[in-house]
Amino acid sequence: MAKLEPMSDRIVVKATEREEVTKGGIVLPDTVKEKPQEGKVIAVGPGKLNDDGKRLAMDVKVGDVVIYAKYAGMDYKLDDEELIILRESDVLAKKG
Repeated sequence: MAKLEPMSDRIVVKATEREEVTKGGIVLPDTVKEKPQEGKVIAVGPGKLNDDGKRLAMDVKVGDVVIYAKYAGMDYKLDDEELIILRESDVLAKKG
């Protein structure tokens, strides 16, 4: 995979794919699945600059599993891999 370096307070997340099956055992196609809200952080930007020009440290790091807002970020395809680029502020929680 090509290297993707997010800028400022942005992160790159690989969404966790979940196969959705109804209670009756029917597998739902991609067209009716909900957008994932969980994924693994694969790249982290250097952090945002504050008003004094100092870089603020990021709270997430590569390898963290995060839960993010449903319609947050931008979908991006790189080398046949579906990624999401979002701001750190769109992350709602980290899984521990």
